[in-house]
Order: sequence, then structure tokens, then C-alpha cells
Amino acid sequence: MNIAKMAAAAAAALALCIPQAVMAASTFYGIVQHVSVNNIKVYNPKSHQALSFLLVPKFDQVFSADGKTTYQMKAVKAGRYVGVIYDQKALGARHADKIYLLTNANERIGSQ
Repeated sequence: MNIAKMAAAAAAALALCIPQAVMAASTFYGIVQHVSVNNIKVYNPKSHQALSFLLVPKFDQVFSADGKTTYQMKAVKAGRYVGVIYDQKALGARHADKIYLLTNANERIGSQ
């Protein structure tokens, strides 16, 4: 019985030491509800889900839907359709890597 407890404890300790599998970046599409200096909140009307994303200082990864044109962060406003590419590698917090400004038809990235 002690051996089973020790094995379970060793497995738990090992799981904490080994980094999780490298997570691929995820994409979330929706309408901007809130934008501030350090975060953005996006609502997806299809899934009725709202997610908040942290923004690093001097965030400058804002692109057109086709990814060819860059924009300043001031172009991201409430009511705008966006696609946010994000990950959760930094302490488990969602943070935006790139923001794509979409058309009102909510065209997805690369669908033109």
C-alpha cells in the first residue's frame, strides 16, 4: 500500500516538473467589447462566449484580414470584428500575439 502511495506521489511530482506539451496558438473570432492599454475583451456571438486577452506594452501586432497591412492599436475599437491569435504560455494567462481586423462579414483570416 505504501508503494502505491509513493508511486502516485512520484508521478504527481514528475507531472509538475515536466512542462506541458507546447500548445499551439489558438484563434478566437468575435466583436470587440472593450479595449484598454493592457487588455482587450472579445465576444463571439455564435458561441455566446467572451474572452479577455492581455496585451503587452507597446503591442503592435494589428493586421488587416489578409495580413498584408499593419495598423496601429488605435484602429481596434469596440464593435469591430477581430480575430485574435493568442496563447497561454505566460503563467497561464491568455495574451494576444496578433490581432486581425476583419470585415463586417466576419471573414476569417486568409479567406479572401
